[in-house]
Amino acid sequence: MRLRNQVQMITYPDSMGGSLSSLALLLNRFFSGLFGGIHVLPPFPSTGDRGFAPVTYFEVDPKFGSWEDVKALGESHDILVDLMVNHISRHSSYFEDFVRWGRKSEYADMFLTLEKIWPGGIPSEEDLSKIFLRRPEHCFADVKIESTGEVERVWATFGTRDWSEQIDLDVNSPITRDLFRRTFHFLSEQGVSTIRLDAIAFVIKKPGTSCFFVEPEIYRFLEWIKQAADDANLNLLLEVHAHHTLQSRLEQHGFWVYNFVLPALILHSLITHDGTALAGHLQDCPRHQITMLDCHDGIPVLPDMEDVLTVEEARRVVEQCQASGANISRIYSKDHRQGDFDAHQINCTYYSALDENDDAYIAARAIQFFAPGIPQVYYVGLLAGVNEPDEVQKVGDGRAINRHNFLQEEVEAQVQKPVVQRLLKLIRFRNEYAAFTGDFKVLDSDSHHLKLGWTNNSTQCTLFVDLKIFRSEITYLDGQGNLQIYYP
Repeated sequence: MRLRNQVQMITYPDSMGGSLSSLALLLNRFFSGLFGGIHVLPPFPSTGDRGFAPVTYFEVDPKFGSWEDVKALGESHDILVDLMVNHISRHSSYFEDFVRWGRKSEYADMFLTLEKIWPGGIPSEEDLSKIFLRRPEHCFADVKIESTGEVERVWATFGTRDWSEQIDLDVNSPITRDLFRRTFHFLSEQGVSTIRLDAIAFVIKKPGTSCFFVEPEIYRFLEWIKQAADDANLNLLLEVHAHHTLQSRLEQHGFWVYNFVLPALILHSLITHDGTALAGHLQDCPRHQITMLDCHDGIPVLPDMEDVLTVEEARRVVEQCQASGANISRIYSKDHRQGDFDAHQINCTYYSALDENDDAYIAARAIQFFAPGIPQVYYVGLLAGVNEPDEVQKVGDGRAINRHNFLQEEVEAQVQKPVVQRLLKLIRFRNEYAAFTGDFKVLDSDSHHLKLGWTNNSTQCTLFVDLKIFRSEITYLDGQGNLQIYYP
């Protein structure tokens, strides 16, 4: 199935009016024909991480709506949803059965008890020190088996120091693979066109490695899951935060990937008024990519920006965002930091990161839309939302700063903002102008300017951005071959 070459929107199922049906109403009222795809962040019943600890993939949480609502959205949009390929809720029926019966459970092989990785189930200190940790101290959870009183230690990559709501899956187990196959076919029947494989880099655990994107083993699993997706007529989008060169390797294996470099690199260009690094990156970045500036997580820093920006350049971007109220997600593993620099992601709205400067924000979006690939706009960014530090205190998650749930009347008010109107017009131009299906080039310019072009037969357009004053200009040939100028 081919993805539409149009701007996509990413949103939680309840973040635009409170439900999927409200989302559909708002799309029809204010954004009709604006988006080629909608990435609905997990609408499934879940017990944590705002949907990313799914209990099942075969239901929509009733508080969001129903599969009929998803199908209705799919009549006019490509629908993307997530498969948390690395883990599932500890309150799923599968893990609850394991907690009750232990090794006698019919689902026991779905989970990673440590003897599957290390003989006797005891890792060495050297092996533990190499693991790319996403929680303090270790990546395991101890479970007391109800029927025997024994304690089983299972892998749990994500969570807090003492608790993980997400329990890792053994992706090489036949029972896990059967779950994935059934899930793919079911979601395809609901009108879903693309599956985003969340946390895919963590699925292979191997002694003596970081247990993060373990090569070549992970490619064998990717080959299997791509075939399973093909059988269900689904596209796959891989979510991997790693050194930027990995995205090109994944593209060569036939996958859609994210460009996690652009968000911080565009900020760097606007902060320093220098587009040299950005122009170089756009020359070489993948073409089968989803571009983004903001999302439900933060603005990527390490490891995505390693060897793209120096530590001091990256630190300057981080500090600029912190001055605008951002908080930072940190890297726990010492081996994956750069000296004392440990910023993993910047939690901040993109509009706030640019000090709510309308021209700078539109320049950033114009660069994103002219970059190769399919652009994706987060719902908060669509409405030029600002940081909400009070939500961080209320929820206890730094990412809540950029996760406001808009009521219908709030959407109506935000849409009237001049910067939002400018963004909507820019989205329509990106969707409708034919040159974006052709050839992309980075055009010659000095360091204080950026010039990008697209050509497709008789259509051509050029973006010129003055990085000193944040002024954007688009020139294009109209249907009669006349040169037109558009100032976003």
